[in-house]
Amino acid sequence: MPKNKIGRDIPEYIEGIGELIPYNGPFSFQPVKRRYGRKISQILPGESKLLDSIEKAIIETQLKDGMTISFHHHFREGDYILNMVLDSIAKLGIKNLTLASSSLNCVHEPVIKHIKDGVITKIITSGVRGPLAETISNGILEIPIIIRSHGGRARAIEAGELQIDVAFLGAPCCDEYGNANGYSGKSFCGSLGYAKVDAEYADKVVLITDNLVKYPNVPASILQTDVDYIVKIDSIADPSGIVSGATRYTKDPRELLIAKYAAATIEFSGYFVSGFSIQCGTGGASLAVARFIREKMIAKDIKASFALGGITGQFVQMQKEGLISKLYDTQSFDLIAAKSIGENADHCEISASFYANPHNKGCVVNKLDIVILSALEIDTDFNVNVITGSDGVLRGASGGHCDTAAGAKLTMIVAPLIRGRIPTIVDRVNTVITPGESIDVVVTDRGIAVNPLRQDLIEKLTNAKLPVFSIEELKEKAEKITGKPKAIEYLDKIVGVVEYRDGSIIDVIRQVK
Repeated sequence: MPKNKIGRDIPEYIEGIGELIPYNGPFSFQPVKRRYGRKISQILPGESKLLDSIEKAIIETQLKDGMTISFHHHFREGDYILNMVLDSIAKLGIKNLTLASSSLNCVHEPVIKHIKDGVITKIITSGVRGPLAETISNGILEIPIIIRSHGGRARAIEAGELQIDVAFLGAPCCDEYGNANGYSGKSFCGSLGYAKVDAEYADKVVLITDNLVKYPNVPASILQTDVDYIVKIDSIADPSGIVSGATRYTKDPRELLIAKYAAATIEFSGYFVSGFSIQCGTGGASLAVARFIREKMIAKDIKASFALGGITGQFVQMQKEGLISKLYDTQSFDLIAAKSIGENADHCEISASFYANPHNKGCVVNKLDIVILSALEIDTDFNVNVITGSDGVLRGASGGHCDTAAGAKLTMIVAPLIRGRIPTIVDRVNTVITPGESIDVVVTDRGIAVNPLRQDLIEKLTNAKLPVFSIEELKEKAEKITGKPKAIEYLDKIVGVVEYRDGSIIDVIRQVK
């Protein structure tokens, strides 16, 4: 079995997936020569796109055994659409489908039954959580789940590697001809950035809405020219599971210390100058970093050109204060951000392809100066795991992790040195999502490690009197407290294949013994 560039064993071929190309560097895999095109279909004058049930929409799309269906995850744990559609498909007796949702959450536990019944036999997604994730980790699928980053998924769709037969897309606000947005209606979620690619490339597109409004519903996130059918139902999602309320700032001393070190690292990195760009996560430490950076921006009269990614109310407020010029939003993380995208012309909704597809003419992560990312584990080669837990079980998502890390000038991982008496820094991570060569700095509550590839940063942070250690020294600090963790035992069966953003294989996930 050949090894890829970071030393992971990669099979040459997997039944149901095909030949695998081992990862060989963040920019080494060349793109296909042309974009994939969907089948042409037309709506004649006077024809209605409205149907009175999901079941009727499935029939009209001519969905058949062996096809691929897709969904978006903007409704998060509030989503009703995916489970309803799969139940209707099962009633119609359709089987052997590929489920290609942009991500899967705890609410999608009913998918387990559809796997057992043969309705779903293959899954391609960015992430999976909860009972469904545990069941997949235990080997329920004959064909391994394929994990793609947000940019990698958009790339695969546009390249024709992921050909979607029917996309079933929840629309919080939609007119009778298919113009839809995500910022109006009782089930509003903000940006529909992940749904936009599916709508443009799927052979058939069904919008499911609980808020049908008068034509024309513009400006629209999804356009009428991409939509075949529309179904109006009572409710597409539970609002309490879609977006959180106002951002809560952490009071955890450990998270605040991590944030303090991270903000100082940014300040002395050389990238904290007027016109810089930034993306932050939504964890306690990441939100605190943004708050500390805001204070430093005010003190030094520094303005950012744009903030990127999953946008929070914190960035919305900073934009209103004149500290950030533009917001680029693929998914809105809280109520403030979800409403802002429909009210503020400088809060720009973008597709997953515009965000992070490595094989287009310039995705926006290429213009990113600073990204702050989380991690479940980091190893001494700076490889990062964000998808399998310390027990080796699936419990997270690739998301835009490797996409932003490849594009940003300063890629920073923020994480506690220890979680629940388990060290965060290890000899070898369970699963690699982002390769170490894309990581510049790891910030913990016990110190900062800089990738040896970045001698310039080591010099700057050391001169700034920050607590800089080698990654090996931080690992030793953790193990003095926790001891060395026991290695996980795996079976031979591969339950997951992890694609890097370019389509090469960076790792595989095996069934835990």
